[in-house]
Amino acid sequence: MQIDTLRRRLRALGANPRHEHRVLRLWSQAKPQDDGPRPIENFLPATLRAALPEITRDLAALATLHAEHPGEDGSRRQVVALADGQLVESVLMPTAGSRQRAPTLCVSTQVGCAVGCVFCMTGRTGLIRQLGSAEIVAQVALARASATVRRVVFMGMGEPAHNLDNVLEAIDLLGTAGDIGHKNLVFSTVGDPRVFEALQSRSADQVRPALALSLHTTRADLRAQLLPRAPRLTPEELVEAGERYARLTAYPIQYQWTLLEGINDGDEEIEGLARLLQGKYAILNLIPYNAVDDLPYRRPTSEAALAMARSLHQRGILTKLRQSAGQDVDGGCGQLRARAIQTRPQGGRRVIAVAAT
Repeated sequence: MQIDTLRRRLRALGANPRHEHRVLRLWSQAKPQDDGPRPIENFLPATLRAALPEITRDLAALATLHAEHPGEDGSRRQVVALADGQLVESVLMPTAGSRQRAPTLCVSTQVGCAVGCVFCMTGRTGLIRQLGSAEIVAQVALARASATVRRVVFMGMGEPAHNLDNVLEAIDLLGTAGDIGHKNLVFSTVGDPRVFEALQSRSADQVRPALALSLHTTRADLRAQLLPRAPRLTPEELVEAGERYARLTAYPIQYQWTLLEGINDGDEEIEGLARLLQGKYAILNLIPYNAVDDLPYRRPTSEAALAMARSLHQRGILTKLRQSAGQDVDGGCGQLRARAIQTRPQGGRRVIAVAAT
């Protein structure tokens, strides 16, 4: 379902823009439709009030909790069932340095993914289908039913650039009725010229999210191997495009770097990053790899990862060593979904998985 479809449904029931905004605000913030000091019978038209129970049920069915896996790090990885029975993953991640502050929510934008990153479980499935904008927001509403969410990152299953219209429609709602600050909405991508064009051309009444770019290496040849179906932007071109957007929005670009032992954690990459990011409005996130069964990639030791972060700091690169959420539950993106499909009872809703060609 798209948010625009929901808006048209509300208008057909007599909603004006204020009524529409109220329904979307309460839904996206996981509040009941009768919330607030003003009785709805004094505000909403009778036709809309009569339809609200059915609308509420339909919205709740967009994303339901199939399973939850708490991690020792305070994270909560969720396997989320969509209305057609497909499964995606979202994760509530504790704010760095504090479990008391509102967590960050990572949401999915596709079932599966067409980029085919060689170290990623999701990439092994291919693309199954796109998520509608309402399904993306529904993941946020589901998480907000049990936690305060002030930051949403579009870094779960899927490549947001391949579902651009739906992702941006969800971002616009979350950045307005959803009451999430624009810089706290983080669009993550492997890098696609269409993303930069779309974000830079947004009008004043549209949300400009922060941007996270999956870099992973400073070598164009290695990047082509690791991300075989990503657009063929060189690391230099990717950083140049990111820098233009950073200066436009005054938000630093977050460069994502999955640390793979013996592949992108050596001195050559450290020197390459120092050259590439020197003086850039950027944050480099080093993320030790979350191992996937049957794949040959491994995470470096904690000592090696820390030494790399320190070396980059000494070269003037703002670097944060992140910890992949849910490592103790084998919760790398796509792993929980794969296990859930394997263990789903025979009488459960059918999941149709057709890999993209």
